[in-house]
Amino acid sequence: MRYTLRQLEIFVAVSRLDNVSKASKLLCLSQSATSSSLGEFERQFGLQLFDRVGRSLSINESGKKLLPKAIELLDRAKEIESELSALSGFGEMHIGATLTIGNYLANLLVAKFLQTYPDSNIKLQVHNTKTIVQQIINHELDLGMIEGDCDHPDLEVQPWIADKLVIFSAPNHPLTKEKNISINKLIKQVWILREKGSGTRETFDRVFGVNEKNMNIRLELEHTEAIKRAVESGIGIGCISKLALKDAFRRGSLVPLDVKNIQLNRYFYFLWPKSKYQTSGMKKFLKMCRDMTAGLESSDQIDLPLIA
Repeated sequence: MRYTLRQLEIFVAVSRLDNVSKASKLLCLSQSATSSSLGEFERQFGLQLFDRVGRSLSINESGKKLLPKAIELLDRAKEIESELSALSGFGEMHIGATLTIGNYLANLLVAKFLQTYPDSNIKLQVHNTKTIVQQIINHELDLGMIEGDCDHPDLEVQPWIADKLVIFSAPNHPLTKEKNISINKLIKQVWILREKGSGTRETFDRVFGVNEKNMNIRLELEHTEAIKRAVESGIGIGCISKLALKDAFRRGSLVPLDVKNIQLNRYFYFLWPKSKYQTSGMKKFLKMCRDMTAGLESSDQIDLPLIA
C-alpha cells in the first residue's frame, strides 16, 4: 500500500481538530513530524485534503469524502490489534449524550461497561441535541444518544425508549391546588426552561410554540439540575423529563402539576453515521443500553440509584 495507518491516523486527528499542533499533541508527535506526514500523504496521491489559509486548516470536499472511510479502517485496525493482543476490552470509544440521558443514564451505563470490560476507554461528552447531532455529522463521535428528533440523511437513527416530559412546580405554588389546569392558564405562568437547541425544548415548543410570544419565559438554563433548583426556589414552573424528577418527586421538593390534555411525549434515540463501521465495542454498548430498558414502557420506569 502507498499509505500507512499512521498517516490515516494523522489525517483523522487533524480533520477533527482543524489544527496540526493540537493533533500532534493528541498523537504524541512533534508538530513538524505531523505536518510532514500529512503533506507527504497528500503528495503521494497528488491531491489536497485541506484548504490552507495562513496557519489554519479546513478540511475540503476531498477530505470529507475520505474521512468516514479512514475512520472505518482505523476502527477495524484497532479491533484487529485488540484480537491479536487478546485484550478483554474494546479500545477507545467516543460517545455523546444529551443532558437528560448523559446525567441520568449514560454515566451509569459507561461505568457498568468499564467494569465489565476494564481495558476499554470511553470518552463521554454531554451537550444538547443540536451539538451532539453536529458532532456525529462531523465524525467527532462514534455514537450519539439524544432526546430530540433527527432526520439527517447521513445518520442512522434508531429509537431506544419512550420518554415523558412533566410540567412541575415547587410544592407551595398556587397551581398545585388546581386540577385539569388548562393550557391558557399555563401560558400565563412564569417559566424556567431548557435552552433552544435542546431536545427538551424542542418537545416543549412543539406543544406551546404558537403561544411562546405570549409566555413569560424568565429563565433559560442548559442543565436540568439548575432548572430543578430554580423551580424549587419558587420563581416559576418548569418542564423536563420525568426521569430527571423521580427523586425530587419522591422527596416532595417538587411536585407534578395536574395539566389538561397536554401530551409531552418523545423518544430517546441512538444515532451514528451511516458510513460508520460498528465495532464490537459499539455493539456491546448498544446491547447494554437496550438490556437496561428491556420490558419497560418509558424512561421513568428505569431503576436508578436513589439520591439522598
